[in-house]
Amino acid sequence: MHFIMSNMRAATLVAFAATALAAPPANPALCNAKTAPIQIRLAYAGDNGMAVSWNTNEQLANPTVYFGKDNRKLNRFASSHISTTYPTSATWNNHVVIKDPRPAGEQVEFNFAMVGDMGTFGPDGLSTTVGKGASNPLLPGQLTTVQSLADFKNSYEFIWHVGDLAYADAWLKEETSGYVTPLNETDGGAEYDKILNDFYSEIEVLSSTRPYMVAAGNHEANCDNGSNMDICPPGQLNFTGYRAHWNMPSAESGGVENFWYSFDYGPVHFVTFNTETDYPNAADEPGGEGAEDAGPFAPSGTQLAWLKKDLASVDRKKTPWVVAAGHRPWYVSAPECVECQSAFEPVLYQYGVDLVLSGHKHFYERHAAVWNGTAEEINADPTYPWYIVNGAGGHYDGLDTPATPYVSTSRKVVSAYGWSLFTVHNSTHLTTQFVASGNNTVLDTATLVKNRKY
Repeated sequence: MHFIMSNMRAATLVAFAATALAAPPANPALCNAKTAPIQIRLAYAGDNGMAVSWNTNEQLANPTVYFGKDNRKLNRFASSHISTTYPTSATWNNHVVIKDPRPAGEQVEFNFAMVGDMGTFGPDGLSTTVGKGASNPLLPGQLTTVQSLADFKNSYEFIWHVGDLAYADAWLKEETSGYVTPLNETDGGAEYDKILNDFYSEIEVLSSTRPYMVAAGNHEANCDNGSNMDICPPGQLNFTGYRAHWNMPSAESGGVENFWYSFDYGPVHFVTFNTETDYPNAADEPGGEGAEDAGPFAPSGTQLAWLKKDLASVDRKKTPWVVAAGHRPWYVSAPECVECQSAFEPVLYQYGVDLVLSGHKHFYERHAAVWNGTAEEINADPTYPWYIVNGAGGHYDGLDTPATPYVSTSRKVVSAYGWSLFTVHNSTHLTTQFVASGNNTVLDTATLVKNRKY
């Protein structure tokens, strides 16, 4: 009926999955199958909050989290009435926010991890074998990206997964290619949900002890990635699972659902924007090239107006760094998102964003700092945003092959499964490392240098 978590800014948490009590039960190990917490996940909730979320096999009247700095003295608690489900889901999503102040603007070196396009691993995802049309299987003994991130778990404060989570929408492709046992197409809802839950359970080793921040990608839109949406049940359309499962700090930052939001950590203002819907000619909206028939999730112009207001409000003396992330890239050695560039690049440049992260293409590519196709080198106080693409987390289809010759702004390309580790040293130096998941080796390192004028 409750669980214990640690490593959240030295606090221990116990979530009690029933009704609020004056104190946590004496034996925190007792749960029943219907209320036992699964898929535990954390997320930042404004400057002084932490969202604690988990799933259960039945609805909870009053999800509650007990927490404290000592697991022998859990003397604080927070509750909510948020316990929701949706058609095709076998479980209920529970969300509680607790208050845990952490000072924004704190000038202390810290690390954060970024991963993109990471699906489930094993029989229903990326493994040592592949189906027809897929490539780049894992080698025997090779670590998965989840395992690699777990190995480094004590080296970063949070993970930013920049779109494409689980790849549950690959279920039909996996069946028709002979990779998994075929089911009748009408059973697709169950197979989709199975892959999704496998992924959430797999990343729990990460998400239960580190905030797991997410951005929307095209593979969250529906059950068949736009190819044949007629077979998708209502619970597997229009980002339904993504909207229900996560609890990003949109309310705290004036954003919308889990699509666009911001938060501060130390000397950095982090911004997630949505490249799938809610901007002119968005790929996943009705009529878009992605054929996902999703969204919009707010009135026309809302996302871009919010982004401008959010960036304009940043106090650069308090948080000198601004880092933004959205799923689809526009500087990449592959077909780019022209519509994204038209909508977002002028805003990110106008407000002095330092670093822009994306995924979508299944390789790693570090670029120069760029504005409107013109490059500046990152070690010489660039005035343009620095662009990095990392969609190499790993999923059923494997890796993409970058187009050659590489675009003129490209500075390093790696075709290997992996993730990025960023170190914010101080207000002027920020370093990235690309970590190859298979053996935890670093294949690229670069440092952005800014001479601050504030």
